[in-house]
Amino acid sequence: MSSATVPVADFKVGSGSPPLLIAGPCVLEDIETALEIASFMKASAERHGFSYVFKASYDKANRTSVSSYRGPGITKGLEMLAAVRERYRVPVISDVHEVSQVQQAADVLDVLQIPAFLCRQTDLLIAAARTGLAVNIKKGQFMAPWDMRHAVGKVMESGNSKVILTERGSCYGYNNLVVDMRSIQIMQGLGCPVVFDATHSVQLPGGGDGCSSGQREFVPVLARAAAAAGADGFFMEVHPEPDKALCDGPNSLDLKGADALLSEIAAIRRALSTQGTVATESQKS
Repeated sequence: MSSATVPVADFKVGSGSPPLLIAGPCVLEDIETALEIASFMKASAERHGFSYVFKASYDKANRTSVSSYRGPGITKGLEMLAAVRERYRVPVISDVHEVSQVQQAADVLDVLQIPAFLCRQTDLLIAAARTGLAVNIKKGQFMAPWDMRHAVGKVMESGNSKVILTERGSCYGYNNLVVDMRSIQIMQGLGCPVVFDATHSVQLPGGGDGCSSGQREFVPVLARAAAAAGADGFFMEVHPEPDKALCDGPNSLDLKGADALLSEIAAIRRALSTQGTVATESQKS
């Protein structure tokens, strides 16, 4: 796990801290659904020993088709995120796509997220850094993990050391992603906590005839592997009825499935912790 820690709200992410869970729907649909998900996932995270941040996009500006649902927009979306934050006392995160959105988003959000496709956008990274909030940068599907040092540098050299990196797979042929678990340790070596995006990593980009498809059956497999590889946190898109979700349903988990997966991740982390304790005692003797 990472040697760095980043403060988010009233907890820390990274070395020696509880694992982070970033979970929610891909895109905000309505306030009732958002509140239902936040309530369930907050309780699940607490039960399994995770710190929790509610996630949802107010505008998914990189949908495959111009006719795809993008969300309620920044003004209404931030109002919904503020309502979730106030009702359940949980930090909230959303994507920012343009410099012009950053300050308005920062007035509500606890963490600003840089989408994978925009992880090289210098002006966006600098603007996000200057808010002073934690910045979660998703590694582009086209980026080598070691090259993320440049994205990290753009934020840190702008006076903000609160950087989290998220692994979400790499392009491998057409409409397919593959995860290299080595990237978790490599990016931790850049001095940042690393989150594993368990649901976008099974996405089939553009594979749904005008939208992305996905293979949610592989979410637990990859999440367990990332836990064993020492990820500092986990990102999951969840929905009460994934097949009816307006965005990313094929790679989203239902609520009970997400809860079961958190239990498995927690067990793996406990096993690793016990193994480390045993190894330390053995060295002393």
